[in-house]
Amino acid sequence: MGVVRLGILSTAHINRLVIPGAHASDKVELIAVASREQSRAEEYARKWGIERAYGSYDALLADPDIDAVYISLPNTLHCEWSIRAVEAGKHVLCEKPLSRHAADVEEAFDAAERSGRVLTEAFMYRHNPQTARLTELVREGAIGELRLVRSAFSYSLYDADNIRLRPDVEGGSLMDVGCYCVSGSRLLAGEPEAVLGRARTGPSGTDWVFAGSMGFPDDVFAHFDCGTSLPERDELEVVGTEGSLFLDDPWHCRTPVIELRRDGEVERIELEPVDSYRLEVENLCDAIRGEAPLLLGREDAVAQARAIEALHRSAETGEDVALR
Repeated sequence: MGVVRLGILSTAHINRLVIPGAHASDKVELIAVASREQSRAEEYARKWGIERAYGSYDALLADPDIDAVYISLPNTLHCEWSIRAVEAGKHVLCEKPLSRHAADVEEAFDAAERSGRVLTEAFMYRHNPQTARLTELVREGAIGELRLVRSAFSYSLYDADNIRLRPDVEGGSLMDVGCYCVSGSRLLAGEPEAVLGRARTGPSGTDWVFAGSMGFPDDVFAHFDCGTSLPERDELEVVGTEGSLFLDDPWHCRTPVIELRRDGEVERIELEPVDSYRLEVENLCDAIRGEAPLLLGREDAVAQARAIEALHRSAETGEDVALR
């Protein structure tokens, strides 16, 4: 198989970050976009230099020239359209989070496996060399034994009609940005045994602020906070028995620097900036062609949804939720 021909389902705002990397890569050719309105799809295609425009998602899936799709629809439609896409013979890169319901994620991967198609969740930061170097440092013992992961991701948004604040599409701060904190904690510490979540619900009916704690095997803990009504913040600190690792830009990775803080000194580990969105698209392409393993597959996506589901349940009940 040669270049992977890609289509996009929806004209969502997040596409602006994915499209440049797809255009720049020699592994993928972005050839189509779909909207619910033909005129909107055509306007969007002209703006972004995309060859084909479709006025429905089904019409794009029916195009035999398209090998794979990137799905950037609202959260509640992720699994439904992932299933439709793989059953139409397309490989899928679905924007995070796949779902807050682990059973729905299982169903989507079941459909992908039956169809012989690749399905992956689009956590772009996981593909960045900064993240790879961070995990290497932890596993090499640069900070001794891992004890604590602390993270944050927040911004200010007060438009109750914005899709990220709408409960009918399962918006909210945990789903939008807190999922990164959950993913990063899991990457470093494994799978949580129990979680505790607390939320401040805003006027839109979604969690405008969410704080969570997760307990992992070997008495490792993670604490995070996220918000859609807080100042812009994004950071990650990994604390061990002999030092810590601090990232001021752990999720966007625009300025990739890891600070190794140990023995009263700080070592700055600087990396070259790389387009994380391009890397996630190229990993999909490599996996489709059998040239590299898929970085984020079924196991990670199901575990991620299970953790988010438990955190929401904890916030709703006010009690700890055990996962094992």
